[in-house]
Amino acid sequence: MTSEKPLRHVVHRAADASFAPPGLLRDRSRGFTRWSAVDHETPGAVHTGFGVCVLEPGGSVDAHLHSFEESVHILEGELVCHTGEGSVLLVPGDYGVIPVAAPHSWSNVGDIPARWAVMTAPQPQPGFEGDTFFVDPLPSSVAPEPVDPRDPRWRSFGHISSENMDPEMQSQEMLAVSASMRTALLVYSGITVKMMVDSDLGAQLQTMFMVQYEERGVAGAHDHPFEETYMILEGRTDAKFDGVPYRLEVGDIAFAGVGCVHEFSNPGPGIVRWLETQAPQPPARHSYRFARDWIYLGEALG
Repeated sequence: MTSEKPLRHVVHRAADASFAPPGLLRDRSRGFTRWSAVDHETPGAVHTGFGVCVLEPGGSVDAHLHSFEESVHILEGELVCHTGEGSVLLVPGDYGVIPVAAPHSWSNVGDIPARWAVMTAPQPQPGFEGDTFFVDPLPSSVAPEPVDPRDPRWRSFGHISSENMDPEMQSQEMLAVSASMRTALLVYSGITVKMMVDSDLGAQLQTMFMVQYEERGVAGAHDHPFEETYMILEGRTDAKFDGVPYRLEVGDIAFAGVGCVHEFSNPGPGIVRWLETQAPQPPARHSYRFARDWIYLGEALG
């Protein structure tokens, strides 16, 4: 008797996004909604909470803290993050990490809705019950400051642009916008990877980075000892998760659990670019297991 293989991935289409005030924040926010794309109901997900948040102009979320780590990447609009160290103005391309138990609040002082991707690890409880706690209002008398990756006061925030993904534009002037090796690119097989949130930025439980494929860029079948989530930001990609094919386009979100064999290629035209997260953080070795390597070994051993 054979049992059916458990589902270890999920794909959500942008057109199916459903936004609602989330759990405990429902009564402690104004104009705030969230699409929970990966949570406790996602097959194979135990470390990852991933979604998209929207805060309307004039909206706000009361000061609170979490028992999980939270990373953000701004997609649209202007968002102010108030922390115990000051207030930072986040614009498209900005990203950051909010450590476990760090008090913070959100406000939108702009004229359009602020929209951002959010990654939480470990995975929050349903409705944030028992892992989100409200605190006294944070000081907000000082005008929010924009992100300056070279300023150590904003050591938990950074910025990424399309130029940062271009291997031919990694001049000393470009690299000088950050004081860490997060400025370095990993380039292989038509693929460019740039780290955003990791231990250098203060994260302990997750990573967040940007991936770009040139036309005909390919990543062969592989899996990991951690969970991954992908949100397409530009272009389109052909993907397979445990052998099931998908065409992913802008706004789509996909999740691959531990052991889910996945692969990607760019059918063109143009580049494809996506935001990617991992939880827990990858181990120092053996974070990728490419099928081709073990097929080779099997053949070599006869």
